[in-house]
Amino acid sequence: MPMALPVPLALFVFVSIATALHAPSVKAHEIYVTSEKDNTVAVIDAKSLQVTRTFPVGMRPRGITFSRDYKYFFVCASDSNAVQVFDAETDKLLHDLPSGDDPEQFALSPDGARLYVANEDNAVTTVIDVASRRVLAQIDVGVEPEGMAVSPDNRLAVTTSETTNMAHIIDTASLTVVDNILVDQRPRHAEFTKDSKKLWVSSEIGGTVTVIDLATRKPEHVIRFEVQGVLAHNIQPVGFVFNQDESLAFVALGPANRVAVVDTKTFEVIKYILVGQRVWHLAMTPEGDLLFTTNGVSNDVTVIDVANLKPIKSIKVGRYPWGAAVRRKPIVADSEVPPETIHQ
Repeated sequence: MPMALPVPLALFVFVSIATALHAPSVKAHEIYVTSEKDNTVAVIDAKSLQVTRTFPVGMRPRGITFSRDYKYFFVCASDSNAVQVFDAETDKLLHDLPSGDDPEQFALSPDGARLYVANEDNAVTTVIDVASRRVLAQIDVGVEPEGMAVSPDNRLAVTTSETTNMAHIIDTASLTVVDNILVDQRPRHAEFTKDSKKLWVSSEIGGTVTVIDLATRKPEHVIRFEVQGVLAHNIQPVGFVFNQDESLAFVALGPANRVAVVDTKTFEVIKYILVGQRVWHLAMTPEGDLLFTTNGVSNDVTVIDVANLKPIKSIKVGRYPWGAAVRRKPIVADSEVPPETIHQ
């Protein structure tokens, strides 16, 4: 006959098992990477640093971003002339949005209501109402628009035009261009600072990043790069991200195969980090501990330890990886609301 446990111990065991059964499963963040040649998205687990799954999307996928609650994600399928909307739990295509021709990059407004899309072939920015799936406006901008961003205060949007060499400032209330700011050759990517007071724009052929003061709408700093042993024409800034407190900017330098680390107070480069070949874009975990780079020619993703500013792993993905976005996984205690009710 099995020995009975004392009542206090039996109760402790029961409670422990019940707690374990009802405890929420804590999952690592995931990094979604688009691959232009394979027409796929690869998903990397931020804890194991392994590709956990790959699934098909539209033709020549480039930009990718998540809804504010991380329930959906959007993919610019450039050669499908569509912005595709997927369910983030199942990776299933829900519907296409009327994106305009050749969508390259896009930006979701801070309230999640609008999607601003740069349409390279027809020199416009398309503004889409996400809920109704209808086009609110198509705004004429410069030739070959690519970069797209919306200010955190939701007052301004910007489109960069690669051939016109300008950052086109759009008033989000009137949906009109209110200024055109000249930058260096072939601007590719744009980001507002958190206070919505500055705008950073990378110029691929110019080899620079321009910092624009939005009060005056004038460039106030031009950041240049010099990598020992790399020819100047191979130093081509494209995507970039800031760390959490915006003390550092990480700039992908294309065929220089480096990420430049820039001090945002002095605008000086403090380090160059060697990554894979033809680095395009970057994504950082919410905690700011890991940075992921898409390397278009070596068909991989480099993982950088942000604290030490060192690469720690290379992860093979599909052919010509281009865009990257992080799906945040909230950690929720038993006393808190379940993850599906949390809005990031």
